[in-house]
Amino acid sequence: MQDFNTRAIHAGQDFDPTTGAVVPPIYMTSTFVQDGIGGFRGGYEYARGGNPTRDTLQELLASLEGGAHAYSFASGLAAEDALLRAILKPGDHVLMGNDVYGGTHRLVNRLHVPWGVELSTVEMSDADAVRAAIRPGTTRVLWLETPSNPLMKITDIAALAAIGHEAGALVVVDNTFATPYLQQPLALGADIVVHSTTKYLGGHSDVLGGAVILNDDELAEKVGFLQFGAGGVSSPMDAWLTVRGIKTLGVRMDRHSSNAHTIAATLEHHPAIERVYYPGLESHPGHEIAARQMSDFGGMLSLALKGGPDVARAVAEGTSVFQLAESLGGVESLIGYPSEMTHASVKGTELAVPENVIRLSVGIEGIDDLLADITEALDRV
Repeated sequence: MQDFNTRAIHAGQDFDPTTGAVVPPIYMTSTFVQDGIGGFRGGYEYARGGNPTRDTLQELLASLEGGAHAYSFASGLAAEDALLRAILKPGDHVLMGNDVYGGTHRLVNRLHVPWGVELSTVEMSDADAVRAAIRPGTTRVLWLETPSNPLMKITDIAALAAIGHEAGALVVVDNTFATPYLQQPLALGADIVVHSTTKYLGGHSDVLGGAVILNDDELAEKVGFLQFGAGGVSSPMDAWLTVRGIKTLGVRMDRHSSNAHTIAATLEHHPAIERVYYPGLESHPGHEIAARQMSDFGGMLSLALKGGPDVARAVAEGTSVFQLAESLGGVESLIGYPSEMTHASVKGTELAVPENVIRLSVGIEGIDDLLADITEALDRV
């Protein structure tokens, strides 16, 4: 198999045979001329059912995650919803971590639970707790997010996959934070990988998208039908932008990881900080597992401030290079206050984020500028 970076640039991206264009064109069309009734050229009939640009992205995603099938959706939540509907029926149980992305929890809790699905959360870093919470024969989905959002908890994918499979559950890993460059969940025993491609895969904060990657042919057919039947597909332009972003994923993740590690190590003993959440630090409780299943530790970290929510808010609003915004994974650095931003939907639940926590999406700017920006904001409080 070719190197990851070679596949990121070439998989599914043959040059245009008509003109020789190195970059495949964007097929901005809603329909395709037929050679007689039912005579589809290349299998293309209507853009919801298939588009060459989307196929390029899907082939690329499957290659990078080591899966047989990949489906590209209009958003990460659209991808998750299609997957869950392909798996679940009323009476089934979903078990997910107590620190998952708030939108994922909201999706299951507000859309699928009223339909008859049961939802539980558990400390995923504790294998015994997972084993106690899983319901053999009823738990259909064991949903892992590692590193988690926003407290950077680490889940042992191989160990939890074994527990899930023993109970008859499908093991899903949200690989958005790590990306396939740093972590390969399918190779570690997971059944399915999901992504918000909006984040690191797109990488430039200019596109919305999601993906499902898996090996099971029967389940893949169900996901593919839901993609077609419900229509939550990525547009040709969004697919093309995501492919463009993925070409530089490896070099970007190296820089994201290096910058984040430097910031985490520098701030670990800052007097204003109670705790740094970053799996690359040896003080992180999941460091050894992260080092075993990841090739580096990524660009996301969170900080718990000693002064409580007022101080956390002041720091989040007090930076300039780090811009106050939701989302993550772009080349530019972002700062957020999860309790009122990305995780506002889980306030008052077990998933509520401590109000003294801020989250950093560390970009690829100069490390000296990033350090100066965040330390100046901390020093002012």
